[in-house]
Amino acid sequence: MEPQLLHSVADGIATVVIHHPAKRNAMTTRMWRDLPPLLGRLAPDPAVRALVLTGEGAHFCAGADISTLREPGEDPRSLAVAAEDALAAFPKPTLAAVRGACVGGGCQLAAACDLRFAEEGARFGVTPARLGIVYAASSTRRLASLVGPATAKYLLFSAELIDTERALRTGLVDEVLPVGELDARVGRFARVLVARSQLTQAAAKEFAAGLEGRDAYWTEQARGSGDTAEGVAAFLERREPRFSWTAP
Repeated sequence: MEPQLLHSVADGIATVVIHHPAKRNAMTTRMWRDLPPLLGRLAPDPAVRALVLTGEGAHFCAGADISTLREPGEDPRSLAVAAEDALAAFPKPTLAAVRGACVGGGCQLAAACDLRFAEEGARFGVTPARLGIVYAASSTRRLASLVGPATAKYLLFSAELIDTERALRTGLVDEVLPVGELDARVGRFARVLVARSQLTQAAAKEFAAGLEGRDAYWTEQARGSGDTAEGVAAFLERREPRFSWTAP
């Protein structure tokens, strides 16, 4: 099978798989280009309430496929930034399921997700300093916001890889799972996300990203959604809520 992005939707969860196992799931130019329109199709789908990004087999993503960087056409750096921005802007919760290599552009994609769960033994690194590439301003700010300026500088200045223990300590990942338990834990947690209020998640995602001026909009959405009444009723009746609000 040629390098490509695979996707499926089941039980409210969209799963996107980076498929290029021969090169530890390195992203080709075509794969960078294909990610934004794929996300654009999944975002408005009412059957999708959360998205999981992962890699085929033993690795998440080893970055850009260097052999494709000399191909004529669009600037690979711009394509990677566009893909990262599209992932960060996805309006529903996103979770990166990481095992093995999560390096360069792969780490860039993982950082653009809302949450990152990793299997023990995964390795993380941001490696433009190895190639003399200037890391994009938006990508640098996103990394620094996630792990803090000092760790962002450590990663960017040195291009050194860090293990899951340090990634967890610095906030690059949210949970570390024993080998063999990642998929089950990600599946359980994704189902938790699907069961929660999409209204709450969408507003929180905007606010956490620093977007301002939409408080009145979200207050109005909450008033008209019925989600608050349903949540309170479900709590009092000791049952799971059935939230109805979906992104416009």
